[in-house]
Amino acid sequence: MSQFSSEDEAELQSLLRELLKSVKDRISGAPSVECAEEILLHLEETDKNFHNYEFVKYLRAYVESSLGTVIEEETENFTRGDGHAIGPGQDTLVHAVTKRTRESAQYKQMMQTLKQTMMVVVESLINKFEEDQLKKEEMDRKSQHEQSSSHYTDNCSDSDSSFNQSYAFIKHEQLQVIAEKLDPGRPREVRLEALQSLCYAPPSDVLSCESWTGLRRNLSAALTDPDPELSDKVLQFFAKTFSSSPLNVTKDIYSTIAKSLEAHFLYHKLSFPSGSTSIDANRPDMARLLKQMRLINDFQKEVTTFWIRHPEKYMEEIIENTLSLLALHSEQGMSSPGSEKSLEPIHLISLLDIKATWFKKWMHGYYSRTVVLRLLERKYKTLIVNALQQCIYYFDSCDAVREETLEIIHSLEHQQIGPARRTLYTSKELEFVYLIHSLCVLGRLVMYTNGRKLFPIKVKKRRDPVTLTDLVVILINIMYQHPKPSCGEMTHADSLSPTNLVMEVLRTLCDRTECAVECLYQVPVIETLLAPVISLLKGKLPKLNSLESALTHIADTLARIASTERGLSLLLYDRNLVSAEGESISAAHVVVQFTQRLLAKELHVFSELEIPPGVSGAFIFVCRQMYNTCEGLQVLRPYSLHECIAKAWRTTSSVSERVPTPVPGAPPVITSQELQSVVAWEEMLLDNLLNFAATPKGLLLLQQTGAINECVTYMFSRFTKKLQVSRCEKFGYGVMVTQVAATAPGITALQSSGFVQTIVVELWSALECGREDVRVVHPKSTPMDPIDRSCLKSFLSLVNLLSSPHAVWELLGHQALPNKTEYNLREMATSVIDLMDRLIIINSDAKIHSLFNYEQSHTFGLRLLSVLCCNLDSFLLLESQYNLSELLLQGQRDNVTEPPSGEGEFIIDGLSVERNHILVRIGTVGGPSERRLPPRALQRGNDPYPWPMVSTYPLPKYYILDMPKTLRNKQESEICALLASSKETERDASWMEDCRRQFCKIMATKSNTLTGYVLADFLERVVLHLSSSSTDCFFPPAEYKVVDHSVKTRSLSSVEQLGVGISLRYGKFLKLLREDSEQDLCLLLKHCQEFLSQQRVSVTSELSCFQGGYPGHDWFAASVFLLMHGDVGRSLSLLLRFSRLLPSAFLWPPRLHSSVHLPIEIAQSGIHPIYSCTAHYVEMLLKAEVPLVFSAFRMSGFTPSQICIQWLGQCFWNYLDWSEICHYVATCVIMGPDYQVYLCVSALRHLQQDILQHTQTQDLQVFLKEEPIHGFRVSNYLEYMEGLERNYRSMVLSDMRSILPRSS
Repeated sequence: MSQFSSEDEAELQSLLRELLKSVKDRISGAPSVECAEEILLHLEETDKNFHNYEFVKYLRAYVESSLGTVIEEETENFTRGDGHAIGPGQDTLVHAVTKRTRESAQYKQMMQTLKQTMMVVVESLINKFEEDQLKKEEMDRKSQHEQSSSHYTDNCSDSDSSFNQSYAFIKHEQLQVIAEKLDPGRPREVRLEALQSLCYAPPSDVLSCESWTGLRRNLSAALTDPDPELSDKVLQFFAKTFSSSPLNVTKDIYSTIAKSLEAHFLYHKLSFPSGSTSIDANRPDMARLLKQMRLINDFQKEVTTFWIRHPEKYMEEIIENTLSLLALHSEQGMSSPGSEKSLEPIHLISLLDIKATWFKKWMHGYYSRTVVLRLLERKYKTLIVNALQQCIYYFDSCDAVREETLEIIHSLEHQQIGPARRTLYTSKELEFVYLIHSLCVLGRLVMYTNGRKLFPIKVKKRRDPVTLTDLVVILINIMYQHPKPSCGEMTHADSLSPTNLVMEVLRTLCDRTECAVECLYQVPVIETLLAPVISLLKGKLPKLNSLESALTHIADTLARIASTERGLSLLLYDRNLVSAEGESISAAHVVVQFTQRLLAKELHVFSELEIPPGVSGAFIFVCRQMYNTCEGLQVLRPYSLHECIAKAWRTTSSVSERVPTPVPGAPPVITSQELQSVVAWEEMLLDNLLNFAATPKGLLLLQQTGAINECVTYMFSRFTKKLQVSRCEKFGYGVMVTQVAATAPGITALQSSGFVQTIVVELWSALECGREDVRVVHPKSTPMDPIDRSCLKSFLSLVNLLSSPHAVWELLGHQALPNKTEYNLREMATSVIDLMDRLIIINSDAKIHSLFNYEQSHTFGLRLLSVLCCNLDSFLLLESQYNLSELLLQGQRDNVTEPPSGEGEFIIDGLSVERNHILVRIGTVGGPSERRLPPRALQRGNDPYPWPMVSTYPLPKYYILDMPKTLRNKQESEICALLASSKETERDASWMEDCRRQFCKIMATKSNTLTGYVLADFLERVVLHLSSSSTDCFFPPAEYKVVDHSVKTRSLSSVEQLGVGISLRYGKFLKLLREDSEQDLCLLLKHCQEFLSQQRVSVTSELSCFQGGYPGHDWFAASVFLLMHGDVGRSLSLLLRFSRLLPSAFLWPPRLHSSVHLPIEIAQSGIHPIYSCTAHYVEMLLKAEVPLVFSAFRMSGFTPSQICIQWLGQCFWNYLDWSEICHYVATCVIMGPDYQVYLCVSALRHLQQDILQHTQTQDLQVFLKEEPIHGFRVSNYLEYMEGLERNYRSMVLSDMRSILPRSS
């Protein structure tokens, strides 16, 4: 087929037409002719149907008929090898054949024939196209007279693209003709015909032509032409341009429309409707303005998605044209509502985009926000002034205007869509939509720093400029004007309500720290928020349209403010409010007083109003944001809010329990909806009660309400559902669970609720069962870490749960191991004693065989045991009940090779290394420089584990470090001189001050000299002086006669006997005790037990800590015994005198164990003052002084109180060297018991970097419990502690003194 016949040309023309129709959509979207050519050139790559087009099939057949013979010949030549060799660049036969074919004469002849034929076909196609076009234009002109002018709707910006009609490229000469035809002086029909032709042309060609300037001027004139058909045609062209052209093109169109509108509003004053009149959107001039405004508003909302890809000057031009248009405001608009006003662009944009979506989008990105704020500040500040003026007008308007708000909202929210859509808008509706638009603009403006810098703003009728604080006060007052709901309508949540929009602004400001500081954390704002509350407390009903709604919004805002540090401080400490009694108090006092009155229903102004529980719950939540912090609880504690909430909960609970069983046929006593409301209120009260457990002292208050079990059960139900603690809480229940688990009643409640069982079952499932949904062919990877990541969360949960010795005593005390002869493989562990039996104390083959992953599971158990044994009291209980050390030693002895002759060698594996570490840990006592613990990691090289293996006690000497020799000065130290010269002046009041001053001086310069007998003598003299002073004695004197023979008949428990053994080993290591000191230490402990037992109340409780005496070992008495070098007489004498002093309550844990000196409810609570007082203030000071450490604890789910009660409970044994333990005791006795708090804060501050690091590695709990406090010296932090004393002593020490009953 070398030539084409006329039939072939006709067929080609038809096929080409079909191809162009198929790809019409692709071509019509091209912004230029060049782009259209590119689309056609790459059609094969982009169109999956390319090879199915008939035109393509025709061409393929033509190529095959013309070149088929040539291709076959070349292929045969290459396969026979007769042709040219294939070069290195032609590595395939196809490439070689293709090259030869394209060089042939047949190929050149085919291409020439094809080009000539296609040129004829295309020219014929164009001619036919132009004929069709002329015919169509003629038809259009005839039909235009028959069409209605209402054919074009105001949705022009959403109309279909004009490319859905015919598509044609247009020449510049034609555009010149069209521009001339559009001249305003031409007849209407000529201009309309020109516009019709223009709509068919590609917008890129139109805007790039030389005559665009004149064309643009004529289009602007047509846009403002009173003939709606002309203006609609222009808008159609502009709409098509917006949808298919780049920004450099569309910005000109946008500018044209914006400037046209601006000119119209400047030279044609439109009257604002007044009275009963309204504007009609169907009125031709108004319809034209609305259509144009709608088009640019749609473009405003879409342009943000792509203007960042273009030069900033394009965006700046669009923004400036917009602000210039919207900033138009006549002087009448600023005057009083009674004067004649003009309709302005801002009213129309508010009507079309009531929530200012365009402004929100423009302010969202930094790229555009910077330009908007710069232009607002320099040129168009009137836009913001007008918006602010509108809000002030609404705020100052009469009640009648505000009462109509509900009706306006309803009419605007429920407009009909379609032919019957709303077209009439009254003046009040226009003012209202402008108000909503202004609220949205101002709310978005104050979110950003440079937006807030626009304030203060000067407005009319106000003497002083409006500041940011004034704006927020105005917004809050607008919120108070919530329309009163109609009958039967209990809530009002319309999206256009000014109240809800203000609340959105306030919530946004609360969530942004900088915004909240500048806008909300101001005294006038808090005063405005609490003004209705103070009025109600004074017995006056505030002037509010909806009291319930206003109070709920007030509480919501206050709760968000209280959830931040700065906001909480403002509410707690700024005493700028006047109470109902006329006193200056802080906002916290006002809120808690109001909450108390709500719960007790003592507000007399509510006698005729039924305030729903939601309002009370909202204000309780505000209080909760305060009392779940240590500092907030400190302020709110005098109000006993926990008792008020508990009382309300009991009342509500009794109502829900008394609901009778429904009887068929009988009317229900209470409806299901009412019952649901009662249950919801009951759960809300429980939830708020539970949050007292967020702090140590709060947990004591919760325990005193008697509702701790119900609260923990409620917490467990939410915990299992993985629900958030509250909308203001960033973390889950982890911290609260750890806090609760630190006390005996708390861990008992966790056990009874099922929480402990859930944790254990989850652990067992992860450790032994694996993932059930994974097929056997996809086994999980072998864990590389001793504790697999899948089990780490369960491990840390168990560590948090069992961190306190109280938890171990309650869960494991007097619990025997099951030690079954056989274990079912499907039998899961469900309790802590099961874990001890199955994972830790594996003393039989049955236990080994019952585990699927023996080594991994046993390693997990040993790791848990290692952490538990860090607490000496927990270790003593486990050792006394389960003989741990012998079990571990036997495990080591069994883990050796069996050579034919001689002794076997230890097998180094994960279990033997872990056992070795535990044996050294429990076999020695000492601080960081007094003992050496073997690491758990192996080393590279021939000897992977060079540390001695332990299989018998005593330990190898490698693990026991030599005591550093203390250099004694032959001359008496300053303390010795003070003691020698003070015998005559000891009774002077200034003697103790001299002692403290001298003590601080020695600690700062020569703290290493304050040891041994010198320190013992000094402490003895100080205690004697303090106990001889009636002002310094805190506890009433107790008569105790030291009679050795009666005391010797007492017996020590197995726990105490083990504690004696540990104390003796430590004392001998320190060279402080003789070999025969055991009897003396036992005698001292028996005397202490006898003395303290005489001062205990009888407690009837199921808690293990109350079964007998103090459940742990007396580490403080043991420390005093070592301090006195084993002198039992001096030790007992010191302890008896010391027992009268306040420091004994906190340094000596057994001193106040169920003591008669405590209030009976505290003595029976099982919560020691060391936890509820010392640990509470450690957390409080840590948050203020070392906030990074406090935050690290929160993130880890651990609490500072947990580690502090462990340090203090065992008198820092194993955590500090002996010299530092002595300095700790001396500091608290000499400087005051509050130094116990300061020392703990100092220690945590010292560990800050380690704490932050281990928070990231998710092992903070393990690190703090297993590692000693390296490098900490009391003397180095004494000056820091003195600074804490100056700031906090009045609060901490007074609270420590308040542990006695008020009658004492």
